[in-house]
Amino acid sequence: MIDAIEERFSIRRFESRPVEREKLIKCVEAARLAPSAENVQPWRFIIIDDDDIKEAFGREVFSGIYRATRWAIKAPVIVVLLADLNFIAHRMAKLFTGIPYYLLDIGIAGEHFVLQAQDLGLGTCWIGWFDVKKAHRFFKLPKKIRVCELMAVGYPEPGMSLKRRKRKSIEEILFFNSWRD
Repeated sequence: MIDAIEERFSIRRFESRPVEREKLIKCVEAARLAPSAENVQPWRFIIIDDDDIKEAFGREVFSGIYRATRWAIKAPVIVVLLADLNFIAHRMAKLFTGIPYYLLDIGIAGEHFVLQAQDLGLGTCWIGWFDVKKAHRFFKLPKKIRVCELMAVGYPEPGMSLKRRKRKSIEEILFFNSWRD
């Protein structure tokens, strides 16, 4: 597992070849097995692998101030990560703690997805910079469904250099029994 975590990095340039649906289903299966608050499993996925739909979707959600993310239209697949907000557990938890638990649940499921993709030889990139309202309207989603994230998926372009970003040391992020500055 640590190898997949260490080797995984965000991919923004992909080969043009399509991604096999069987692999995408395996990624969603990994996400489906993620834990969630009160086991409500709020995640839903729309996989966009049709070039015409992907182009139309991209023109909508990557327009205006979101133009910097247009590169994602060239990915063979865009995954739309959704949350079903129709669960009392999430509404009550946010009311009492202020924490939107559905976002934690979607994050866990999404990370299961990307690690499975890594294991299958696929590259991924989480995308948070897009027009959420236009994404919602594009698919005519009901109010109870929230668009949380997008993810570009495909085979990494050959020859991409692995540009490792410097990570903080364990001493900078780990505390036992108390906080320190």
